[in-house]
Amino acid sequence: MTTTAVPPAAAPPAAPAPRGPSPRRRRSKLALRNTLIGWSFILPNFIGFAALTLVPVIVLFYMSLTNWNIFGNAQFIGLDNFTKLIGDNSFRVAFLNTLYYSVMHIPLTIVVSLGLALLLNNKLRGVAFFRTAAFFPYITSIVAIALVWNLLLSPEYGPVNEILRFLGLQNPPGWLTSADWAMPGVVIVSTWRDMGYYMVLFLAGLQTVPRELHEAARVDGASAIQRFFNVTLPCLRPTMFFVTVMLTINSFKIFDLILVMTEGGPGQSTLVISQFIYRKGFEENQFGYASAAAVVLFFLCILVTIGQFLWNKKRSA
Repeated sequence: MTTTAVPPAAAPPAAPAPRGPSPRRRRSKLALRNTLIGWSFILPNFIGFAALTLVPVIVLFYMSLTNWNIFGNAQFIGLDNFTKLIGDNSFRVAFLNTLYYSVMHIPLTIVVSLGLALLLNNKLRGVAFFRTAAFFPYITSIVAIALVWNLLLSPEYGPVNEILRFLGLQNPPGWLTSADWAMPGVVIVSTWRDMGYYMVLFLAGLQTVPRELHEAARVDGASAIQRFFNVTLPCLRPTMFFVTVMLTINSFKIFDLILVMTEGGPGQSTLVISQFIYRKGFEENQFGYASAAAVVLFFLCILVTIGQFLWNKKRSA
């Protein structure tokens, strides 16, 4: 009996593998997910910026075109507030005093803070203590600083004038009671307060200066002064630019120190734009007029900053 071999049954055709999303669609989903993650980090800060800065600035621009006090409706008057500012002698004095303060404060603070940074960048015993001591005035209350310095600069009993008399100066300055010396006195106090903060920035910049450049210059016979001007300063250009921009903006916005120390006096010798805005808005209830002065200060800071950026870009080219 013979058996016939039965051929194996043919395997059923394999089902087609499920097709996944195309590479283009996967990239699109990945990009959307990354965008959402990015916005989740940015959104809280943006909401705070919009609520506390952007919206108030927009409202400020509108208020500058109105005649408004806090108890009534705003009356749109166009550019009348700005026209009034041009003829306002007090605003003119405040504008010139702001420039006067800035011209003295900016270079003096840069020189003092850079000098401190160069000194404290060396390996000295107790250098951490001296760095902390130099920075400490910056985090001290403005009111405390102003009150202490008012006592120190007292023309009759202040230690500063007592030292000057001891050194032989018979008629020391009247400082904060003198129209000629009040602003220099404020500049001295402001520089003393700010130098620690900008010293820290310069210290950070000095850490990036390659030691090899100093060594090469020393081998070539360059003196310490030559190394400073030809090696250190060029390497500090980004830090110097940032410090100059921040100092300029902060100098134009000076308010709290002058308010506590002199209240703009004697007379109007220390009246600055920020205090002019404060007086017109919160003391005289002219919020529209004060907003116009604030807009002028805003554009002044913007124009000076843009000028500094262009000048730095031209030098770097």
